[in-house]
Amino acid sequence: MGIKDSTRAHWEKFWQRREQIEEVYSTADRISANLSQVTEFAGQKILEVGAGSGRDSFRLADQEAIVYVLDYASQSLRIIGNLNAQNPSQVHLMQADALQIPIPDNSMDIVFHQGLLEHFKDPLPLLQEHFRILKPGGFLLVDVPQRYHYYTIVKHILIFLNKWFAGWETEFSIQQLKRLLAQAGFRIQHQYGNWMRPSFVYRIIRELLKKAKLKMPLYPSGFQYSRKLRDRLRERLANQRWAFYTFLDIGVIGQKQHTVSDRS
Repeated sequence: MGIKDSTRAHWEKFWQRREQIEEVYSTADRISANLSQVTEFAGQKILEVGAGSGRDSFRLADQEAIVYVLDYASQSLRIIGNLNAQNPSQVHLMQADALQIPIPDNSMDIVFHQGLLEHFKDPLPLLQEHFRILKPGGFLLVDVPQRYHYYTIVKHILIFLNKWFAGWETEFSIQQLKRLLAQAGFRIQHQYGNWMRPSFVYRIIRELLKKAKLKMPLYPSGFQYSRKLRDRLRERLANQRWAFYTFLDIGVIGQKQHTVSDRS
């Protein structure tokens, strides 16, 4: 593969440098919060693909789900294994290729991933593999970067300069993401978006200062009143159609439909 691909070596290096997982930004519960809009978790068989730190999976395991995490990077699975030793709720680790998941057809109730689809130049086979392993009626959540954001410009400059941490990455509009899931056979049940917090500018400054051996907090303290006001405003605006062209991250949940033979 050329340098403009996202390879296993990129991810081994990425997670090797992030053993202090508390220093890595989380998804702030948006995965479990949005999945809970369409389904419950207790007793459900759930697979996280391209699990990274696996922290979203632990939140689901805490709600009595049976959770599996899959990644092809051994450094990622080592971090998750360490978290397994620290958490009362356990997840099951799998090292495998996301395009050839060692799980039988119609086995999982929920499949999800965050920060994965954008690293595939042809994303459809990945979604079709998820469709294969999901039970009829099962749900797929896909969470990706949103196209119309200045993050996209910065990212592609760094990709051109061969400085992007993942080697290569794309992005999606909300309509494009929904079309991809529909093309893979899913019926769209839910969509959502997320504005970056802390801001993209804050994160860039923090990373630059880290290189100079200066440490800023992961999240700025700010002013409590203004933070609460901003959160209320964001909550009110998040369902507006135009907001989906301003979010940093967007997500879509699709459902694998029952066939006629399944219902008979």
